[in-house]
Amino acid sequence: MIEKAKIKDAKEQATFSHEVAAKTKRKLKARRTPTPGLWFGLGMMGLIGWSVVVPTLLGAALGIWLDQHHPGSHSWTLTLLVAGLFIGCLNAWHWVAKENQDMHEDKNE
Repeated sequence: MIEKAKIKDAKEQATFSHEVAAKTKRKLKARRTPTPGLWFGLGMMGLIGWSVVVPTLLGAALGIWLDQHHPGSHSWTLTLLVAGLFIGCLNAWHWVAKENQDMHEDKNE
């Protein structure tokens, strides 16, 4: 009975020391890697915004050109504007998901 308690205590100590070592490693890494500042955050917001705006504007410009040169019963401008917006949102979503995955990988290390 006493040996089982000793084995259990040894396992708990090993688990505890492993947790302390992992936290210490994260703290040392955080000290080496500076936290991004306000300008970095604003730059990332701008980057995400442009990744949506550029395809939207390109779709609208192409739609205007098509409406002028090949008029039809439906509006190319509106259709391609929505398509560009959709592509831009997918692009931004993909980029944010990638950054989120990178952050979680760094956190797990």
